[in-house]
Amino acid sequence: MKSLINSLSLMAFFAIVFSSCGKGGGETASDTGWKYNDPEWGGFEKKSYEGQIDGPNLVLIEGGTFAMGLTQQDVTYEFNNVPRRVTVSSFYMDETEVSNINYRGYLFWLKNKYVSYSEVYRKALPDTLVWREELAFNEPLVETYFRHPSYDDYPVVGVTWLQAKEYCKWRSNRVNEMILIEKGILNPSPDQKDSDTYDSKAYLTGQYQGNVKKNLPNLANGGERPVMFDDGILLPDYRLPTEAEWEYAALALQANQPTSDDEVYTERRFFPWNGNTARYKKRTGSQGRILANFKRGRGDYMGVAGNLNDNASFPGPVRQYLPNDFGLYNMAGNVNEWTLDTYRPTTSLTLNDADNQDLNPFRGNQFMSPVIDEEGKPVAKDSLGHLKYRMVDEEEAKERENYKKGDVRNFEDGDAEYIKYLYGESSLVSDKSKVYKGGSWGDRLFWLSPGARRFKDEDKADRSIGFRCAMIRVGGAAGNEDMGGNSFKESGKKIKRRYK
Repeated sequence: MKSLINSLSLMAFFAIVFSSCGKGGGETASDTGWKYNDPEWGGFEKKSYEGQIDGPNLVLIEGGTFAMGLTQQDVTYEFNNVPRRVTVSSFYMDETEVSNINYRGYLFWLKNKYVSYSEVYRKALPDTLVWREELAFNEPLVETYFRHPSYDDYPVVGVTWLQAKEYCKWRSNRVNEMILIEKGILNPSPDQKDSDTYDSKAYLTGQYQGNVKKNLPNLANGGERPVMFDDGILLPDYRLPTEAEWEYAALALQANQPTSDDEVYTERRFFPWNGNTARYKKRTGSQGRILANFKRGRGDYMGVAGNLNDNASFPGPVRQYLPNDFGLYNMAGNVNEWTLDTYRPTTSLTLNDADNQDLNPFRGNQFMSPVIDEEGKPVAKDSLGHLKYRMVDEEEAKERENYKKGDVRNFEDGDAEYIKYLYGESSLVSDKSKVYKGGSWGDRLFWLSPGARRFKDEDKADRSIGFRCAMIRVGGAAGNEDMGGNSFKESGKKIKRRYK
């Protein structure tokens, strides 16, 4: 009798379990008790999300607080980067600078897809004439540096800030299109042209269909549906890193913590490595070797024949030198790199200390909104397949408390008080001035400090300036450990302490 009761109890237990699982696994909303992922209960979905994947060439940079600003003596006496305490949220950064072969792939795509708009391709071409110099024989580099296969893995230069932003936009779409192809949702569409090219935002608003292989099941209405934003399948946009992100990633101070439990750094850094010189200190066969590609002194770009110090009189390969403790290559030397920030010589974002932002500081916001029709839907995409956007105007923002206009690049920069940025009259600074950092093959060691900063107009290029991309981190700051995935420290990307 007792065994019969036990058997009946076990059967009842399994009956309850299986009935509760249903089609949606039995998980219910914590506030209403209604089932998720079950058409019979409305079909509202809770996604099985394991966390943000690493985009191609990206490394997770775990955020934190640091002293942003100059780490050495201000030898130029510009006082344009006074140290101050800030916090940077976790984000992703390109392991390397964007290379010539990367950028040529971009140009190839533009030329073959925008067949009716050849000006798009021409507008994206780097300025190879930046290599010309009145009193130097650099003419061969005008033809060879960007195009010749010998320089495939060298950083692209001669690219303006505006061109770099367009590359980031293109890369975002290509990476997300490949994700949809690898997920078996879309088939490759090598013949897409002009406005029929894939754009993530156009796809998410139903203005791009593509060559569908198999859409996701629609639990609410039956049948299939395309991927939506809240599926978490598509990655956020690639973009240029902010100045604070770039500086934080370059310093890589996380390697100077005695243990993972200590919230303290044992040593500050002048450069992306420990010490105040640019030579490798560890007692190995590499002791004394140069750690970056830069100009040691007047007329010395690479050392003496037979024992070259940095092995490059101009830029070197994007992976030629030791990475820093985040695993990022050439965060000092090789080429300077564009950041997203608009330049102002005052390091604080505003002249009013009470308004300074110490979490993800950034100057350069231009708030945009999609152009919508009378029904509140985005208007038809443009001739290149992109959604149309417009700047937020003051009339639209007047009721808000957190901002009052769309273009805030010059927000409280002193124009209304005692500083006047009269471009071309008393200053070279304008809203077009963008920050670049890192030092280059042609710079002295001072400029290799992550805190050093310079600026150039967004539509100007230089033979010493390249770029790398970044991406926001959505979700847990330390990685995917809280969502069933791997944390940053467990992902196989933990970086050994290379600089001692």
